[in-house]
Amino acid sequence: MPEISEEINQQRLQEVNKALGSGMFVAVRKLLQNMPSYDISLILESSPIKTRSVLWQLIDPDNHGEVLEELNESVRKGILKSMRPEKLAAVAEGMDVDDLAEVLRTLPDSVYREVLNSMDSQDRARVETALSFDEDTAGGIMNTDTITLRPDVSVDVVLRYLRLKGELPDATDSFYVVNRHDIFIGAVSLSSLVTAKTETSISSLINNDIEAINADIEDTAVAQLFERYDWLSAPVIDDTGRLLGRITIDDVIDIIREDAEHTMMSMAGLDDEADTFAPVFKSTQQRSVWLGVNLITALLAVAVTSLFEGIFEQLAILAVLNSLVPSMGGVAGNQTLTLVIRGMALGQVGESNSRALLTKELAVGFLNGLIWAFLIATVVAIWKQDLMLGGVIAFAMLMNMTAAGIAGVLIPLGLKRMNIDPALAGTVLLTTITDVVGIFAFLGTATLLLT
Repeated sequence: MPEISEEINQQRLQEVNKALGSGMFVAVRKLLQNMPSYDISLILESSPIKTRSVLWQLIDPDNHGEVLEELNESVRKGILKSMRPEKLAAVAEGMDVDDLAEVLRTLPDSVYREVLNSMDSQDRARVETALSFDEDTAGGIMNTDTITLRPDVSVDVVLRYLRLKGELPDATDSFYVVNRHDIFIGAVSLSSLVTAKTETSISSLINNDIEAINADIEDTAVAQLFERYDWLSAPVIDDTGRLLGRITIDDVIDIIREDAEHTMMSMAGLDDEADTFAPVFKSTQQRSVWLGVNLITALLAVAVTSLFEGIFEQLAILAVLNSLVPSMGGVAGNQTLTLVIRGMALGQVGESNSRALLTKELAVGFLNGLIWAFLIATVVAIWKQDLMLGGVIAFAMLMNMTAAGIAGVLIPLGLKRMNIDPALAGTVLLTTITDVVGIFAFLGTATLLLT
């Protein structure tokens, strides 16, 4: 399916670019009108900046809000810069509260205040409620567009109210029951409501086992709860139990996708919202920071190597073999690091079981070290007819792969404790450790035993 989707997107992009190149703006407008909002956002993200501004003018204004919801933050910022506050306010009218709050957070204070002031009091209050929470919490991603019920009314009253209202909020599978102070009591499923007798009281249909989510918990924890209990939606409450809104499965899918992108991009030292077609200077600036950090750590490994310049002059073969030990340690360490970061993201790894995990990975590293130390020692001893050289590289391999296993566990746990993203800094630290330990173990042992 991903390959099919990618192929369709590339075909549409080619059609749009061909029409734009021919000056057929009416044809482009028609093409965009027939596309879902998500596909339009892909076209925008796949286009250079100058082309985006033209495409944005050709998109139906009624679809601007839905397209903005789907764009990544970097591309969205670029488009929002060209929009006047009154235009933004018009676009905001058709957006869900959670998506609108996300858009407003990317604007300068003066602009988003102007947008808020142009909204009616009810919508403004809803958006301000969402903005009062951190964007990475349940409160920051919730939608305040909910229908609440009182326990003392009948099914007939509720159904008549829903018919009068005319439509339900998107992804509605339950209605939340509150008391007169808006304290959450429970939920009534849509299926229970429409199949119950009209004279039935709502209080008899309430499911009190529904777990409400506190507005302050992290969005990743919300995603884990949805996965664990197979929820389609969940109520969000404050510390007093007052119902604030709800989170639906589409919000959770966005969280999962963003977390996956964040982990993948962070391991390369990049922002997960990075624009593929960002200006050259901006891209260079963003990447230079992490390249500088990597250079510093590489210089540390070079400094360790320079301590053993003398032995290179005596045994040139050591220069050939010197990269082998750090390389094997780096691969082994990255395997452990990736496993631990994934376990932490899924809530499987924490302080309570970190010692057991460390013991296990220490054993795995030591066993792998023994296996590969024996193999490489055999190859080197036969190749160079030197058992001592084979023993030196075997010892270094064993030490480095064991150290890699330990570092692969301790680095992400330590970074997490210091509130540093393990995906962002873990790889660089691990590489530094495996390079330094590998080089020092190999050349240090060679200096002691071969000279």
